[in-house]
Amino acid sequence: MSGVSMKRISALLLGAAIALPTSAFADALTGNVQKQAINWAAIGMFVAFVLLTLGITYWAARQTRSAAQFYTAGGGITGFQNGLAIAGDYMSAASFLGISGLVYLSGYDGLIYSVGWLVGWPVVTFLIAEPLRNLGKFTFADVASFRFSQTPIRVLAACGTLVTVAFYLIAQMVGAGKLIQLLFGMQYWHAVVIVGALMIIYVTFGGMVATTWVQIIKAVLLLSGATFMAFMVMAKFGFSPEALFAEAVRVHPKAAGAAPAAAAGMAGMSGMAGMAAAAAPVAGANPAGIMGPGSLISNPLSAISLSLALMFGTAGLPHILMRFFTVSDAKEARKSVFYATGFIGYFYILTFIIGFGAIVLVSTNPEYLTDPAKGLLAIKGGSNMAAIHLANAVGGNIFLGFISAVAFATILAVVSGLTLAGASAISHDLYATVIKHGNANEQDEIRISKMATVVLGIIAVILGIVFENQNVAFMVGLAFSIAASCNFPVLLMSMFWKDMTTRGAVIGGFLGLFSALIGVVLSPGVWVAVLGYPKGSAPIPLDNPALFSMALAFGGIYLFSKMDTSERARIDRAGFLPQYVRSQTGIGAAGASAH
Repeated sequence: MSGVSMKRISALLLGAAIALPTSAFADALTGNVQKQAINWAAIGMFVAFVLLTLGITYWAARQTRSAAQFYTAGGGITGFQNGLAIAGDYMSAASFLGISGLVYLSGYDGLIYSVGWLVGWPVVTFLIAEPLRNLGKFTFADVASFRFSQTPIRVLAACGTLVTVAFYLIAQMVGAGKLIQLLFGMQYWHAVVIVGALMIIYVTFGGMVATTWVQIIKAVLLLSGATFMAFMVMAKFGFSPEALFAEAVRVHPKAAGAAPAAAAGMAGMSGMAGMAAAAAPVAGANPAGIMGPGSLISNPLSAISLSLALMFGTAGLPHILMRFFTVSDAKEARKSVFYATGFIGYFYILTFIIGFGAIVLVSTNPEYLTDPAKGLLAIKGGSNMAAIHLANAVGGNIFLGFISAVAFATILAVVSGLTLAGASAISHDLYATVIKHGNANEQDEIRISKMATVVLGIIAVILGIVFENQNVAFMVGLAFSIAASCNFPVLLMSMFWKDMTTRGAVIGGFLGLFSALIGVVLSPGVWVAVLGYPKGSAPIPLDNPALFSMALAFGGIYLFSKMDTSERARIDRAGFLPQYVRSQTGIGAAGASAH
């Protein structure tokens, strides 16, 4: 891939960013929705996006010949391009529709998720990005297993990757079906099958090159659209935040302390959806409550646990970590995080404005409410649709159609990254390293990866259809909990603690993985909302187990490494110094194969 062609595409995309203000997306929508009339503008724009990305996939397929090109685009992506792609991979519906919906319902307090997700990036910047790029080749398991026995660490990393990817994918596929059913007037299963088929095509034929450019295009459209929406909202108030907030306070009927009262009606909800319901307003109370914190999460342990999962889960998400191998060196990896953090932080500021804009422009317009007498709570499609309705309010039907199309495009971008990460774990970590003991033919490895992509895609479609009527909001939280409890501790300790051993890593990692799984299943979000047990009967009162599962993982790694006196442990500890030198200097690191 030539640097010239990359630069030309970058210029075209930046031009599109200026010419086409747009945005939106979806992954954790839950519950029943009503099929709407077909939006032909949305379908036309979606078809145009699909044709563009299929053209890029065809171009990428002609560039992709080696394993390095398939997994990491040959290390030929620049720091700026990778930063945009990371942002495109990371900003999901929980970021856009979910947070703007939370702000719409609860005001200032809705920012807890965006702050949690954003502050995870300095952890990645200062602890993970450079050593990861210097030590790894294709997957984060390359780093975690650098000085340890390959088979057990690779199996652990593959389990952590596949479980994280599986739960993330289910939430994405269900979200795709629900959102497209609502916006495009399509059947649920049609939407799920279309997403699955396109995802398989992008990854199987285009590999990381196609996935990267799908994510970049999606990020440009999303940031442009959100900017346009926020600009139009602020323009209505003379670009005065004080005027916007004052009007929101005037029209928002939220009661101070409404969360406990609303909690009685949220038996069927969990995760972000449950918190949004808990924050629901009660008419006639103090409207100034929307400008103060404290109504979403009242339990300090829950707040700490959720914050840990959001912060450190980012540094353990396999599809995010994999992106650091697509750049040429550690310097570009660091620049990637710098740009990604800027784009993501800017985007979260926009969601705050969009949420307050929806309070003022959507909740007061009967066109967007099922029952105007009920006001803000009666929004059509639920609070997740606040940003979508705002798009219609500020840009009309054409802009609504564009937002709807980008919503579908966003899901395609995220599931492509997830699927590639899962397929890489199967082909590179399990097949090439564990089964073939590092002696796999490169073409065989690529073939296994493509087969794994097809299988993962089919499984994702089937699970998406099976889980159609289930509340899947907890699955995104579970993915972050597992990433923070299994992948992150093993990765961090392997890079920075000289006494860590293979035995400690495997036992600690699996302790974190299983405790996170068990903790979520026994939490109110699953025990009550999904399994149907009586309210208050959940064995574990916290919705997110990260506080305890992370402690178990780090404690297990430390304890069992200290107790390990085997010959393997001696080899593991002796390998720390050369690993540390390479991680800090890049001497011996895998270089780029394509620019």
